[in-house]
Amino acid sequence: MVVISLMLLVSMLSSLIQGFESTSGIPGVPGCHGIPGIPGKDGRNGIKGAKGDPGVPGFALSQGGDGEKGDTGDTGPTGKRGRRGSPGERGDPGNVGEKGEKGRSGDHKTTLKSAFSAKRGGHSYPPRETHIRFSKIISNDQNHYNSDTGVFTCNITGFYYFVYYATSDNNLCINLNMNGIKKAGFCNHGQFYQASSGGIVLHLQVNDEVWLEATDYNAMMGKEDHDSVFSGFLLFPD
Repeated sequence: MVVISLMLLVSMLSSLIQGFESTSGIPGVPGCHGIPGIPGKDGRNGIKGAKGDPGVPGFALSQGGDGEKGDTGDTGPTGKRGRRGSPGERGDPGNVGEKGEKGRSGDHKTTLKSAFSAKRGGHSYPPRETHIRFSKIISNDQNHYNSDTGVFTCNITGFYYFVYYATSDNNLCINLNMNGIKKAGFCNHGQFYQASSGGIVLHLQVNDEVWLEATDYNAMMGKEDHDSVFSGFLLFPD
């Protein structure tokens, strides 16, 4: 039986082969779908897509009511100092304060004073090589200048400034002496009305003496509108 089946199978295969070599036969009826296979594994993630277009705006909802007030929080750190504001308007004057106590006495040196100024009187020329008297006192509050002798006597040790202004109608030479020693000399030559002056700073001790003295040229005047003046004052004490 088995042999007969094998022979039939061989015969059929031989006929089938011959049929393919000559002409195709009539297509057979399609078979039924097979049983679905087992599901495969998930594939890899795809590439990220492009950003989509904005969506349509949603509808606005009504705002809810305020909630209850919360507890006060802790005080924060002090902030930076702000800019200075504009000046305000000037206020009304205050009341006059009470009189203060009397202050202390100042430095005694600032209260020390010595000054004088005097001019010549008379129309005659002064004697040569002796004190020139400036007899008309202009100021001499401390009486340190003697108008009878024309001599200034120091009562306060310190630095002094002495100056003279003279009117003459002829040659005039003046020496400024201290304790009989010439400290400065001034000359003005000319046979006409003229004015001359000279000054010096000296350091004096108590009882030092200063005066002006004329030489052989002694044409110093002392009349109205032709005055000759000798002055001196303390600059500062020691």
